[in-house]
Amino acid sequence: MNADVIVIGGGVAGFSAATAVAEAGARVLLLEARPGLGGRATAFTDPETGERVDNGQHILMGCYVETLKLLARIEASDRVRWQAGLSLSMVDQRGHESVLKLPPMASPLHLLGGVLAWDALSWAERMSILRVGAALGPAKAGHYIGTEQMWRPALAGPSQETVREWLTRHGQAPRLCELFWEPLALAALNQSLDQAAASYFVTILAQMFGPDPTAAALVLPAVPLDELYAEPARAWLEARGHEVRVNAPVKVEVVGNRVTGVRVRHEHIAAPWVISTVPWHGFGAMFDSPPPALATTIANATALGSLPIVTVNLWFDRPVMHESLIGLPGRAFQWVFDRRAIVGGASSHLSMTSSGAETIVAMSNDELIALALSDVRAALPAARTATVRKGLAVREKRSTFSLAPDAPARPQAETGIAGFLLAGDWIDTGLPATIESAAVSGHRAAALVVQNLPAPSRTSPHHQ
Repeated sequence: MNADVIVIGGGVAGFSAATAVAEAGARVLLLEARPGLGGRATAFTDPETGERVDNGQHILMGCYVETLKLLARIEASDRVRWQAGLSLSMVDQRGHESVLKLPPMASPLHLLGGVLAWDALSWAERMSILRVGAALGPAKAGHYIGTEQMWRPALAGPSQETVREWLTRHGQAPRLCELFWEPLALAALNQSLDQAAASYFVTILAQMFGPDPTAAALVLPAVPLDELYAEPARAWLEARGHEVRVNAPVKVEVVGNRVTGVRVRHEHIAAPWVISTVPWHGFGAMFDSPPPALATTIANATALGSLPIVTVNLWFDRPVMHESLIGLPGRAFQWVFDRRAIVGGASSHLSMTSSGAETIVAMSNDELIALALSDVRAALPAARTATVRKGLAVREKRSTFSLAPDAPARPQAETGIAGFLLAGDWIDTGLPATIESAAVSGHRAAALVVQNLPAPSRTSPHHQ
């Protein structure tokens, strides 16, 4: 087909970009190298149970404005379940369960009020939250980073500061860090608090606890991940005359300082615009001969460290949880999700997530399953007497990229090659490697294309 825009990659960034430019009237071809869609946020069919299993448990939040915009565009907003406000059950290492619930108050008063009422902490430990509340005030006075709702906070403090150093500098009680800040930071950053840069964590806090009190609400996918957005986006595009191909490995073709299209095996496909959403670890391989204009981007992408996430799925013979998710602070697996409560089904299926999993990713499947089972039985009494019917370990060894203060610079959407744009969670959105970062990057690249499309492409009746 003749395309106005070729989008490389069928994940969140790719479908955000593809559907946005298609909505503006451009003819789109989306190419995915793998047999299935979804990138690092997808699902597979377990051959033993026949159940669709996510490659890692993902949650959205009320502050994921661009992700929610994508779901609305492709008519998939009904595939998530909103939690009214933020309510988190936590079971500490002593087995004590408590609930942190934010009251319906203006932000950040709801955060302060929720922590001050949290009976897991002493009064002195609760009071330390006031120092973070004060710190988030100047953080919110940062500058916008590409979309109307997003900003990069004006972070006060050393530029090389780690998350732990930031928490310490703001006087956060050790137990408050153990029960709340550390699990939240690991989930958001997928990196040790001693390694990850504080700036990314503060950006997340400024969004979660920004002006809109619903920003901190948990938004849980009610279907497997590929059914949440990838398959609906494919159907949305195809219904409007666009094309989505899988099993389509791409080489980008550049002549001089302009992109001319791509090659899929022996097929040459011309297009004036190409948006790459290929992750950092595969970026350089898209070129037979890397263009000099991309030398720095390729070098930085090659040097950017990768970090794993490990998920263990456990099927029990009976229900063992009374919440959709529970935090397990201080353990190898920091969060446990009840898939039966989230997506339905008859089986008691728990999904346990270990972020920043460098120390356990090399364990055998049996070792990972045993470790996860030990963690869940220590926290949930009902799991101690339940029988495990099946265990399944899933490793995403390059799930996210390093957020260390000395990590290589992340690239901008524009590359210096005319017609060639970048998207993906690793582009410099100011956010860590989240679904929202991918959606932001895809919409940002799409906006750059749309503002340069000739008028007929934006108004052609074929694309309305």
